[in-house]
Amino acid sequence: MSKPIPDPVEMSALYTRIAENTQRLIDQYLARGVAGQVPALRDDLGVARAFFESAQHWFDDPARLTALQLQWGQEWWSLWQQTAQQFMGQAAAPVIEPAVGDRRFRDPEWTANPAYAHIKQAYLLTARQWQSALGSVAGVDAVTAKKVAFYTRQAIDAMAPTNFAMTNPEVMRATIDSGGQNLVQGLDNLLADLVQGGGQQLRIQMTDTSAFELGRNIATTPGQVVFQNELMQLLQYAPSTPKVNSTPLLIIPPWINKYYILDLRENNSFVRWAVAQGHTVFVISWVNPDARLAAKQFEDYLTEGAVAALDVIQAITGQAQANVIGYCLGGTLLAALLAWLAAREDSRVRSATFFVSLIDFTQPGELDVFIDEQQVAALEQKMADRGYLEGTEMATTFNLLRANDLIWSFVVSNYLLGKQPPPFDLLYWNGDSTRMPAAMHTYYLRNMYLNNRLREPDALTLAGTPIDVRKIKTPAYFISAMEDHIAPWASTYRGAQLFSGPTRFVLGGSGHIAGIINPPAANKYGYWANAELPADAGDWLNGATQHPGSWWTDWAEWVKPYSGRQRAAREPGTDDYPAIEPAPGGYVQRRAQENS
Repeated sequence: MSKPIPDPVEMSALYTRIAENTQRLIDQYLARGVAGQVPALRDDLGVARAFFESAQHWFDDPARLTALQLQWGQEWWSLWQQTAQQFMGQAAAPVIEPAVGDRRFRDPEWTANPAYAHIKQAYLLTARQWQSALGSVAGVDAVTAKKVAFYTRQAIDAMAPTNFAMTNPEVMRATIDSGGQNLVQGLDNLLADLVQGGGQQLRIQMTDTSAFELGRNIATTPGQVVFQNELMQLLQYAPSTPKVNSTPLLIIPPWINKYYILDLRENNSFVRWAVAQGHTVFVISWVNPDARLAAKQFEDYLTEGAVAALDVIQAITGQAQANVIGYCLGGTLLAALLAWLAAREDSRVRSATFFVSLIDFTQPGELDVFIDEQQVAALEQKMADRGYLEGTEMATTFNLLRANDLIWSFVVSNYLLGKQPPPFDLLYWNGDSTRMPAAMHTYYLRNMYLNNRLREPDALTLAGTPIDVRKIKTPAYFISAMEDHIAPWASTYRGAQLFSGPTRFVLGGSGHIAGIINPPAANKYGYWANAELPADAGDWLNGATQHPGSWWTDWAEWVKPYSGRQRAAREPGTDDYPAIEPAPGGYVQRRAQENS
């Protein structure tokens, strides 16, 4: 079979791009060197110290080291026997298999070809041995052990044979079939991503960003901006039913990401769906801050964000109460809001819903690998220099939690196979990163993650008022996700037990995003519900009933008693709060890469 002949015009353009991007990278590096911006080697994450400490304890136990070596020798002998049998055409059961859900070794050659089968199993065996050895070192404190285990996994994931052309059967086939054009195109993709990252970081393109435009084919639910201040715009959505519930609905999204995860496309938009259920929906769209907002505090997000939104909603609708949803960090803010209102004997929130939200940070999941005194202090210094945490740094942190899916799969596809990423709305949103004001983020990391003060009575004072989440009596609905790696469901369950009012806890399938953006029409994942709230999360799950489909319908039934009577539909705004601009508004359009 003859190889396709490359188009000479296309190839000329490709090589020209490669040369131009290479020169741009050289110029960027030299410019940073002249300006003294080439960073020195540092260990702000404390990784080297953690591995050094672990190694010291490891070699202090020679008996265990000897036992591991004997065990590993037996495992490798079994692998060589299995490989020899397969090369001789004999059936032989694999010594080790990929974990369920590991999609790296889906190509049939990884099983059918003895050489690739050996490479795969040798890698998996080495990974298991190193994870076992470094993950169970006696005498190492829990924080160091967790850090060692996390970064060991990062190194193991990086060294997977799927990530290298010569040991990936799919890449080898593509290279032979195209005469190596896949690697040339991959180099072009790699250089373009390095240029996009300013020559300082690899900004991997995960989707075709040109396929989406806010307000045109994403974030398209009709509405208006009815209020704005320097921290947020308040969106009110147009009704799609002749009658609506009298009690309005406010959604507080996280300011770590942009609000339109809840309004992607028509078929997966929670906002559009909620409007269709008869809710008058308001959404906070947080600004993408720059250095001018460096001094903004957590309490400013409370007063200028959530409280200001409730004031405007009351003025527009004439209703004394609103149902409120908080997503992730927005839910943490919602808990603080409820405690703040309770201390002031203010009952303007009729019901509260928490989407994958941490309130008790005792066990915050793998994110705490990045949060200790050394790392927070280094981050504070970095933020002080520029006034904010760069959005791409936060995005990289989240991507590392699922490196095989969110980093290495794109390395293989973009750089080794030379493919262009297809359009994907969720990944477009994921790449639209936001900054964090320095003062707010410092407060959040120290008071929530490091010291876990939100759960403690009167440990925090916001806008002059000490708060106690245990005094919250507002009816609450918690939805968490079984596979959430950002807000582990057992940890969000701890927060649900802190309140004094009626609380319903529901557990959905999938993870932090897909578990929430799960419209009923998709009929995916299912959810677990249990009317009781036993002390232990495992006991709750054992007593829970699994239901098919989306938790959205369960929430719709739960919120109905708090939604008030039906009334004529409301159009966005009033004379006192006229429409400023159409949704999605200007704040969400401001990208982190642009000057604000």
